[in-house]
Amino acid sequence: MDNLQTLLERKVKTALTKALGEEFDVEITQSTQPQFGDYQCNSALKIGKQLGKNPREIASKTVAAFDCGDLVSKIDVAGPGFINFTINPKFLESQLSTILKDSRLGVAPVLPQKIIVEFSSPNVAKELHVGHLRSTIIGDALARVFEFLGHDVLRLNHIGDWGTQFGMLIAFMREHHADVLVGKKKADLSQLMGWYRAAKEQFDKDPEFKKRAQLAVVKLQGGDEAALAAWEMICAISRKGFQEIYDLLDVKIEERGESFYNPVLPAVVTDLEKRGMITLSEGAKCIYLEGFEGQGGKPLPIIIQKSDGGYNYDTTDMAAIRQRIEEERADRIIYVVDAGQGLHFQMLFKAAEKAGYLDPKKTHAEHVAFGVVLGPDGKKFKTRSGQTEKLIDLLLEATTHARKILQERLPDATESELTEMAQVLGIDAVKYADLSCHRIKDYLFSYERMLRFEGNTAAFLLYAYVRIQSIKRKVGKEISAIKAPIELQHPTEIALALHLRQFGETLDVVAQDLIPHRLAEYLYNLAEKFHAFFRDCRVEGDPKEESRLLLCEVTGRILKQGLEILGLKTLQRM
Repeated sequence: MDNLQTLLERKVKTALTKALGEEFDVEITQSTQPQFGDYQCNSALKIGKQLGKNPREIASKTVAAFDCGDLVSKIDVAGPGFINFTINPKFLESQLSTILKDSRLGVAPVLPQKIIVEFSSPNVAKELHVGHLRSTIIGDALARVFEFLGHDVLRLNHIGDWGTQFGMLIAFMREHHADVLVGKKKADLSQLMGWYRAAKEQFDKDPEFKKRAQLAVVKLQGGDEAALAAWEMICAISRKGFQEIYDLLDVKIEERGESFYNPVLPAVVTDLEKRGMITLSEGAKCIYLEGFEGQGGKPLPIIIQKSDGGYNYDTTDMAAIRQRIEEERADRIIYVVDAGQGLHFQMLFKAAEKAGYLDPKKTHAEHVAFGVVLGPDGKKFKTRSGQTEKLIDLLLEATTHARKILQERLPDATESELTEMAQVLGIDAVKYADLSCHRIKDYLFSYERMLRFEGNTAAFLLYAYVRIQSIKRKVGKEISAIKAPIELQHPTEIALALHLRQFGETLDVVAQDLIPHRLAEYLYNLAEKFHAFFRDCRVEGDPKEESRLLLCEVTGRILKQGLEILGLKTLQRM
């Protein structure tokens, strides 16, 4: 099913061609105020300026030539040349009946693209903290949008699993925790992080240990079997800790860390040298790009190879973007990384383009930036002791808060029911509080606010879904057995039906602009419109019971699907 915007654009283009004798591009937008209909076209103003003609006259001629068919019940010209459209309720009735039989819920199929979404990206030997929350759930939501639309999506976890810090950690563990490295004793990620801090402290203070750590790095990078075995053990411990959180968040992601690209780094540097892009600066191999300057107006380098011969994340990122384009054949590469890395990605994309790896006409590379999570004091969210909040602690605390709320609301719930529901509500609340904000903005983290049952919260949306299930249970009719058509008469029925039909338009916007909050906003408005319908239109026992039950069913399906795309689960009662 084409979106309503697409259908209207097609009809307006045809009408314009009839009215003016030539084709023009048109743009249709959803009306922001109901008195201006459901959709609006302002193209007559732009066309009037191009042709030197009165835009209102152009709009009037377009309206006269417009074929309303069964799509539009009212069309008029307003102001200097705005064209307003009201969608025919009869058309919406047939559309919702079709959606009921459609597994895609009326969302038009797409021409599939290969899309790579890089997100989460923690460092080995370090626990995921609240800063990883946004990258992980924004990336997961975007991947889910593309997957639902029908694209071929590769979800990548570009973890920091290579570099000099591993020599330091390996040397420390050999001297203090050798039993863990050889598998005689187990350790978790929290312990590993503590050892990393201790290793760093010793590295900075003890010159002899520093030498031993540097030797361990050389052995690791040289492929020494014992060093690689120790590194793999460290990665395995870290991976287990990461997976605990990914399971809680219901996030699926394929690990492809910096080490994956390590074998090809020398070839990448050689290739860039052959292309004449490398300049030596104090022994380091650098790329200088026009328009990028540091402090004092000095040219800002991309360091591809350090003076000691080592590589860094600039080298790895160049290798990665090349591999993703040349081997993965990606049409679109999306990096979900905090806003602080904006300059890095601008330079990366420019360098990749200059090297001939990235052709913007064929592959679209995008940095999906996001702001920070703030605590009650308006500063970066931290624990009371001033430490960065561990993500696992934050999620478990949200679940605890949710459990207390559910205990009060559902005194008859069993312990197992409470445990299961609390995890759904708690995790949903954390995710939705983040995804409902524009990703570029910082937002204030508050358990109390995110678990409210009023306002734009996960609990409010879940309650709308639960209410729909309750209505269906009370009526007690099988949806598949209902033969009555959907009939829309009350204004709140029509408003709800129109909004349901706009699900696909919303997903298109999210996929294009990479802003998940637009889907959250759509679902919040859907819940509000459903509650208005429920307030004004009785379902059980009404002569229009079956029609309204079908309307509830479409609402429930789209609400559930929308929540799933955001990575949220639903409840049957709350």
